[in-house]
Amino acid sequence: MTEISPEMAQMGARARAAAQVLATASAEAKTRALHAAADALDAARTEILAANARDMAAAEDKGLGQAMLDRLMLDAARAGGIVTALRTIADQPDPVGAVITEWDRPNGLHIQRVRTPLGVIGVIYESRPNVTADAGALCLKAGNAVILRGGSESAHSARAIHAALVAGLRAGGLPEDAIQLVPTQDRAAVGEMLRMVDHIDVIVPRGGKGLVGLVQREARVPVFAHLEGICHVYVDASADAEKARRVVLNAKTRRTGICGAAECLLLHRDIAEGLGAQIVADLVDAGVELRVGAGLKHLPGVRPAAPEDFGREFLDRIMAVQVVEDVEGAMAHIRAHGSQHTEAVITEDDAVAARFFAGLDSAILMRNASTQFADGGEFGLGAEIGIATGKLHARGPIGAEQLTSFKYLVTGDGTIRA
Repeated sequence: MTEISPEMAQMGARARAAAQVLATASAEAKTRALHAAADALDAARTEILAANARDMAAAEDKGLGQAMLDRLMLDAARAGGIVTALRTIADQPDPVGAVITEWDRPNGLHIQRVRTPLGVIGVIYESRPNVTADAGALCLKAGNAVILRGGSESAHSARAIHAALVAGLRAGGLPEDAIQLVPTQDRAAVGEMLRMVDHIDVIVPRGGKGLVGLVQREARVPVFAHLEGICHVYVDASADAEKARRVVLNAKTRRTGICGAAECLLLHRDIAEGLGAQIVADLVDAGVELRVGAGLKHLPGVRPAAPEDFGREFLDRIMAVQVVEDVEGAMAHIRAHGSQHTEAVITEDDAVAARFFAGLDSAILMRNASTQFADGGEFGLGAEIGIATGKLHARGPIGAEQLTSFKYLVTGDGTIRA
């Protein structure tokens, strides 16, 4: 037992009590609380941006890389985006109690499968301040209590955003313990959360490979997670040149530090010297360092790839490039080096797209669209608590609906079994 064990156990007990209240809370109460939280966050923008400025200054003093700083940074637009996400989640249909399916049995029983909250969710995350709001709001919408443990880099931002969420709970008449923020940066708190099987029903890690790997190795609580976002874009021989150039550039350069950023470009051999060379030039002009396999080493502005460059999440203006025979070669490369997160195919050939969609098992597959859309907000979920690449319970963006389980409601009329 660590020194922090009693404190974490108390937080868990309070969360469990709050979850019992939320399980039967009305949709109107949850909606009211989320809109009130959005109002409080909007009113506190100045304070939140000031708190984030403190986090940014400390992070720069630590020498954090540009991608990490981009994840951490809040400005007026991003703060506004958090407010919008809260309102979007608030206005979504309440998933709790929704009838997934129902049927009648010959014996007279009527059976319904309905959505029910998971209970208490633990979210362990690193530097992105918006996760505090997104996770708190999505868990609340789905009738779950949540314990949030943010990273030290975003501590001031997280506290300021959490205060707005608590204000919303208070205004909605819901227990303030429904959204708790671990008050210490002691790493022992993470270990405690991973072992709190009596208090936490599922853990969601949101961060880099080190954090997610630690959680997956040591958690005794079930985990929703993806280890890495090694996303690929395959440009087929049938690709429209304008679409391909636009999509690849956006997939890599819009934001390089997010899990949906493309890390590897695959080019059909027939377009490697033509369209492929144009795409390579676009990326080089945008400041991307390209590490290329066989077939493109002679092009300007690139360097030969090492074997470890394939299957690597760079989270930077670096990208691996490989020439492949066809869609089958592209899929073989993705199976060997991917992380089952997000892959895109650029093609005008319906048969190629169908083969790509059927032949790969990543959580998200796209056609003629940027991998940067691998985000809950862009999927219409308002926000997401993470991208799950496992095959049990939920896959892809985890929104409010994915934060529910289900139970069966069985109705008879004095029905007995023969």
